[in-house]
Amino acid sequence: QVQLVESGGGSVQAGGSLRLSCAQSGYTYSTYYSTFCMGWFRQAPGKEREGVATISSAGTTSYLDSVKGRFTISQDNAENTLYLEMNSLKPEDTATYYCAARIGSCMGWLHRNYGWPYWGKGTLVTISS
Repeated sequence: QVQLVESGGGSVQAGGSLRLSCAQSGYTYSTYYSTFCMGWFRQAPGKEREGVATISSAGTTSYLDSVKGRFTISQDNAENTLYLEMNSLKPEDTATYYCAARIGSCMGWLHRNYGWPYWGKGTLVTISS
């Protein structure tokens, strides 16, 4: 069973930066050689969970419009770790951030909360003005 553990959340002032990490474990032979899509999602209080960024096995990335140019998703395959570099943070970025994984393509999956079988428990990011 694939396990995902996020870290790196915290409280920063607007304009600051944070880097989130997602450590992945539990890959089996079948999952290891499958095509994976990794993603970051976030959920603010009282709002629905939304996709922030995805990265495919081939390294193709996709971003939520409101974070383009500020956030960067990356995957270190040697360390089995997914990252989300967040710069120029805004109060509206405040949310719990989740790492997610699915077997298959990333295409079209940024804006879908379903179809992601593997989720971490989340890490809280709080941005003060």
